[in-house]
Amino acid sequence: MTSNFSETAAYIWSLADLLRGDFKQSQYGRVILPITILRRLECVLEPTKAQVLEQAEKLKAMSNLEEDAREMFLLKAAGESFYNNSPMNLSKLGNSDTKSNLLKYVDSFSNDAREIFEQFKFNEFVEQLDEANLLFKVVQRVTTMDLSPVAISNHDMGLVFEELIRRFAESSNETAGEHFTPRDIVRLTTSLAFMEDDDALTTDGIIRTIYDPTAGTGGFLSSGMEYVHELNPNAVMRAFGQELNPESYAICKGDMLIKGQDVSRIKLGNTLSDDQLFADKFDYMLANPPFGVDWKKVEGEIKDEHTLKG
Repeated sequence: MTSNFSETAAYIWSLADLLRGDFKQSQYGRVILPITILRRLECVLEPTKAQVLEQAEKLKAMSNLEEDAREMFLLKAAGESFYNNSPMNLSKLGNSDTKSNLLKYVDSFSNDAREIFEQFKFNEFVEQLDEANLLFKVVQRVTTMDLSPVAISNHDMGLVFEELIRRFAESSNETAGEHFTPRDIVRLTTSLAFMEDDDALTTDGIIRTIYDPTAGTGGFLSSGMEYVHELNPNAVMRAFGQELNPESYAICKGDMLIKGQDVSRIKLGNTLSDDQLFADKFDYMLANPPFGVDWKKVEGEIKDEHTLKG
């Protein structure tokens, strides 16, 4: 593996060579993105894996413990905002029962992480890979990638993921606009929003919240955090967002998890008719509204909100 993010992304995208013929080009990203997230998450969790398994074993004896408390103990043992309490990992998956073992492994993630794979419909693609006799080959290729934070930082992994999203958007060009806002537009918008906030750009430990109501794959959220961190590495950036398309939502949530963000602040749903962050206030809002999408389906809710709330 190489530290150059574009070469790393190209190496990961070369998984498409295995998929060619059995999958449509527009489906490549639906396999490559979640399997990349899976590999990154397991590499991040590797140093505390033994502690998590030990804690999970202790918790088995506490049958009356509530699910929330159980989750809290395992998160603490993992030292991350997610965990996996399976002794399995990708390199232990053999050539027999690969499908059932992989699905059990993914099912052992904490709720937020597991939901990412559900929204990608990962199970369906695992099924397809298995039927095409490709599942073990894909898993073998993925385990050659060292995606640990020591080998590739959160920032660089974010860039790798962004490059994979761009390739996916190009390969499924019927929805490219829904998946991806060009980086130079995102960068310009972000710099205009933050340029006069001297505190955010200079004060040690300053906290800023950033919100995108049409988050897509999270480009504006990533860019906002990146812009501030370039100028002020010790600023604390908290990302909030909501996205309508389940696949884009899964990509955004995966990207935020890779970057170490609390992904419970990324929501799935229509911001116009079902705003899930209505009680929150934010320092910044950046968005590329979906101008091409008709809002007639939610016209009633929007007009009712205006009538009731003004």
